[in-house]
Parts: sequence; structure tokens; C-alpha cells
Amino acid sequence: MGPPIYVRKQIVHNVHVVRDLQARGAVFVDCEEDVPPGARIVFSAHGVSPAVQERAEVLGLKPVDATCPLVAKVHAEARHYAARGYSIVLIGHAGHDEVEGTMGEAPNAILLVESVEDAESVAPPRTDRLAYLTQTTLSLDETAAIIDVLRRRFPAIEAPRQEDICYATTNRQRAVKVVLAEIEFLLVIGSRNSSNSKRLVEVARSNGVAAELIDDAEDIQETWFDGIESVGVTSGASAPEWLVLRVASWFSRRGVEVVQRRTAVSEDVRFRLPVEVR
Repeated sequence: MGPPIYVRKQIVHNVHVVRDLQARGAVFVDCEEDVPPGARIVFSAHGVSPAVQERAEVLGLKPVDATCPLVAKVHAEARHYAARGYSIVLIGHAGHDEVEGTMGEAPNAILLVESVEDAESVAPPRTDRLAYLTQTTLSLDETAAIIDVLRRRFPAIEAPRQEDICYATTNRQRAVKVVLAEIEFLLVIGSRNSSNSKRLVEVARSNGVAAELIDDAEDIQETWFDGIESVGVTSGASAPEWLVLRVASWFSRRGVEVVQRRTAVSEDVRFRLPVEVR
């Protein structure tokens, strides 16, 4: 095994995935100051602000920028609008790493809106040059409601040329809606602090279907299924397939014989590796 690769922790997703990476030599750190000079550091898919990148450079670190291209797109949009003197409304969740990274791209131009109530009260410094952007892992329905308010209050507000919400987030929410009519309970495999995973639970519950978020099969409580005959299983965008198979095996070991796979949409998007590791 070569020298350790340090991963800036940010949002730590599924504990089993983290353990697997640690077994392969990854070291998770809270910030770039925890990394020895000259070592390699990975910036996760959620992205980081320019300030983090600058500190890494000052510390002599070797960065691997693994920012998701869809997040990088939002960063580019923020820089674009800020350079043109726009006020920017960012729809997202305070404290989320992706939001912090995006706000760091244009800290003097961005106002954060988390809810319909925020949208009703937000007061951008200028409305003649105003645009909105969104975090990539939001609820489609809640985001649409917020955008409706912004458009009513600020008819000239500009939208991103392409929707900011990640296609994987969108596809999973739509797939859950498709199967809700067939199930009585939904299990979502994903981290407790995974935004897109939590949105899947919310989609089910808002449509009257009980749902729980689990890291792995060992989190399942059999009492959840008392009187339940049909259960749906889905996963957050970053959960690996083997975790889904473990949950399916949990049901098989308990005598479940009928398992049906539902494919609402086929995904064929491929992203290139970060330039530093190609």
C-alpha cells in the first residue's frame, strides 16, 4: 500500500463505504490543516469554496478535486452571475457542504433561501439583475414551490439554463413516486446526513407511505413490518449496489420469495475521473 491519501471529511456518507475506503488507505480529516505538508488531499463530490483550495495550496498539499461536475456547474453559474453584478438567490440547506462551497464562490452576492417562508421575505439588494440557483440534492416538489414564490415576487428573476438539481436525485424521487401506489412501506438506503436520501423519505411520507432511512440491513427493525405485506427498497445517489443487495438478502433470509425490480429510467451518464488521477 502506498502513502495515505487524505479525504476532507465534509459530509461523511455511509459508514460501510467509509470503512472500506479506510481499509484501502484513506484517512478522513476534518479540514485541510490536518493534512501533512506535501500529502495528497481529495476534495469530495460536494465541492469546496475557493478559500479551502487556497489554504490547501498555501499548505503545499496536492489536491485531487473530485467535485461532481453538476456541482461544479452551479459554482460556475454563481461566478458568472456575480461577475455581471447580479444578486443571487441560492435555494438550499444552511450548513450543507455543497451550499457552503457554492456560497464561497460569490459570498457578497448570494442570499440563502431554505423554505417558502424564506422566499416570501428575502430582500435582494437589487431585483433588476437577479437570478436563482439550487443545491443539487433538493426535493423537486419543495424546490418548485420556492421557485414559484420567487417568480411571483420577482417576475424578472433569471433561472439557470439547465436545472441544477442532480439527475440522479431527480430520477430517484420520480422512481419512488412510481412505486408508492404498490407498497405500504419504503426503505431508503443512505446516510443520515445525505440530503438526497432524506428527500426520498420525505417524498414517501408526504404521499402517505411510511418510510425509514437506513445505513445497511443491520439497521432494519422487524417491527416496522408488522401488518405490512409490500415493502419498497431504494437508495440514495451515492449508495453502492452491494448495500442494496444486502438489504434484499435480509428479506430473502426471512422467507420473502417475491422480489420485483422496477426501473423508472435508465441512466447512462458517465463522468471522467479527476484530471489529477487520469
